[in-house]
Amino acid sequence: MQRLGHGLGLIDVLHLGNPQVIAAGVVEQAAGVALVDPGPASSLAHLLETLERAGVSPRDIRRLLLTHIHLDHAGATGSLLRLNPRIEVYVSERGAPHLVDPTKLLASATRLYGDDMDRLWGEVLPVPAGNVRPLAGGEHLALDGVHLEVAYTPGHASHHVSYLHPASGTAFVGDVAGIRISGTDYIFPPTPPPDIDLEAWSASLDRVAAWRPARVFLTHFGPSGGVEEHLAGMRERLTYWAEWVRAALERGGAEDALARAFTAAVGTDVRRHFEEGAARRFDQAVGVRYCWGGLARYWRKRQERQ
Repeated sequence: MQRLGHGLGLIDVLHLGNPQVIAAGVVEQAAGVALVDPGPASSLAHLLETLERAGVSPRDIRRLLLTHIHLDHAGATGSLLRLNPRIEVYVSERGAPHLVDPTKLLASATRLYGDDMDRLWGEVLPVPAGNVRPLAGGEHLALDGVHLEVAYTPGHASHHVSYLHPASGTAFVGDVAGIRISGTDYIFPPTPPPDIDLEAWSASLDRVAAWRPARVFLTHFGPSGGVEEHLAGMRERLTYWAEWVRAALERGGAEDALARAFTAAVGTDVRRHFEEGAARRFDQAVGVRYCWGGLARYWRKRQERQ
């Protein structure tokens, strides 16, 4: 476990054996720990081994703080509850029902990942309703001596929340501030379907900025300082991608061809900035081929409303 100071830590869960894809946050409390986005069940063994080396057993995990319920962030939640039925699970009130009954969540994910579901994410178990602590945003949590602020931050997902750790100035922002491999300046906006909302996303970036955090903690991957520049870079690339997709849809053509062209253009851009291994980590974290679908769905829904 990487120590970040102020009782915070980072665990690289080594998703599919690859480094710097999914980072779980650790928040030390007076008794035990809270985990921010523990990752998928397919990486659970490594997460638990790393905690064990730090002297933390499953019974010491007191709380899970989920930014949202996508499987790369929260898929291991039910499995952790099976190991320790006393864990409290903090999650958006919009996402909470889909933890208790993950049927729709799994159906949506299966439409994207198909037969690759088990390899990517592992077993997804339901969470007992009595363990769930729904969040609306705006809460001030006091958890065994640790204070956290909660903000509702949709855009990437309608059920996305972020957490501010005021003592360190660290904002745990899930996917709302994008994907950035530590030590690089390239920011990658994850835009898979089904509920990308560009207006809500812009407002959420403003909400994170209003906290004036010293750093943002990205699930993909790790802490990033220079927050003002980071958020500006995220907003710029999100806008560029969205306009690329909008213009392509207006020109028209076969959907598969448009999606392939977008994926190729993004892939070429990523590989201008990174060697092949790092480029693959970006793609593994979200899947460039899915990003077209989320943005195209957004523009079509907007056109229907108009």
